[in-house]
Formats: sequence, structure tokens, C-alpha cells
Amino acid sequence: MNPQEIATLIETAIPDARVTVQSADGRHFEALVVSESFLDQPRLARHRLVYDALGNKMGNEIHALSLRTLTPDEA
Repeated sequence: MNPQEIATLIETAIPDARVTVQSADGRHFEALVVSESFLDQPRLARHRLVYDALGNKMGNEIHALSLRTLTPDEA
């Protein structure tokens, strides 16, 4: 997987999200996801939304994902 594919999956599942994904090796990724959908959501719920967007790619094509999930005001 490449970072743009991951960003597209997240943006498809969370339409208002602004997503930036980076990777040095194509298996370990860092993502910043900014969305109004995260308003009043604890961090675990925010991460769950992103993991749901990635489905079974987590643990397969995506070996590791470091997430920052923010609302627009937090960003």
C-alpha cells in the first residue's frame, strides 16, 4: 500500500476528513486525520472510526499505523 491509498480509504469512509499519511517503508505509516466527526469523541472512538475505514488491510498490507485524530479546532 502507499500513503495515498490509505488516505483515500479514510476519506471515503469519513467524507469531511482532511488526511495526511506518510511512510518511510510502505509498511509502517503515520496518519493525521482531521474531522468534525471526531467532535465529542474520545480518542479510542476516533481511532476505531479510522480502523473501520481500513478494514482488513490493518495487520496485512498495513503492518503498523500511528494515528493523530483531531477536530478542526484541535488542529
